[in-house]
Amino acid sequence: MDRVKGKIAVITGAGTGVGRACMTLFAAEGAKVVGVSRTQANLDETLAMVRAAKGEGKVVAADLSRPEGAEKVVAETLKAYGRIDILVNSAGVGYSWMEKSPGSMNDIVNTTPEKWHEVMAINLDSTFYMCRLVVPQMQKQKGGAIVNVTSISGLQGLPVAHTYTAAKGAMINLTRSLGITYCGDNIRANCIAPGFIKTPMVASVLNLFDDPAIADRLTPMKRPGTAEEMAYGCLYLASDEASYCQGSVLVIDGGTTARQ
Repeated sequence: MDRVKGKIAVITGAGTGVGRACMTLFAAEGAKVVGVSRTQANLDETLAMVRAAKGEGKVVAADLSRPEGAEKVVAETLKAYGRIDILVNSAGVGYSWMEKSPGSMNDIVNTTPEKWHEVMAINLDSTFYMCRLVVPQMQKQKGGAIVNVTSISGLQGLPVAHTYTAAKGAMINLTRSLGITYCGDNIRANCIAPGFIKTPMVASVLNLFDDPAIADRLTPMKRPGTAEEMAYGCLYLASDEASYCQGSVLVIDGGTTARQ
């Protein structure tokens, strides 16, 4: 307990999934949390969970695919708490986004420029917009921790979702670059790379685990991971326990990539 006690943590994508799990866990571990998402109703649900667990925090509804959204989040956080010690970039879309945006998870030949820019803006640009504002603040404070939520799809190719895999691969290398560049400022940048996780983002493909034969091919553990399991990985990398981690990629995938 209290692994991030007294820290101010900004967590994007906090309306559902891994971001929501991070917000509630970080609050339980003593941080004051600022949750960010585009949907106010989802944020309100997450904040209620935080407060029910006696945690402290606030939420900011913002579209992080645009620089104005990141500016709003950072400004409101600094106004409320005066500093930012931890940034968890968990905002993003996955397979479920196809329901709202058909064609967004296609192979490159069947991806329009509009869909490419759309997914890149949500999954990659959002991280850029947040980091470019938060890093200078951490430099002023003489320290901080950035944790990016990527994917094992950023480490291996897929027959579809080429924009998604490109964005996640870029996030991984951006994380490494941040770690190298700002290490002297006492800023650590690391990331987790989840495998199949039981969240709304991949709800449309989770039925694959219903077939034991397919489940065994997907991961040796024969089940999807949970958002909470991913949140514990983020908590570790954000805490002082990971003080010697810099530019690390923590794979949390039930053994999926161990077979490669």
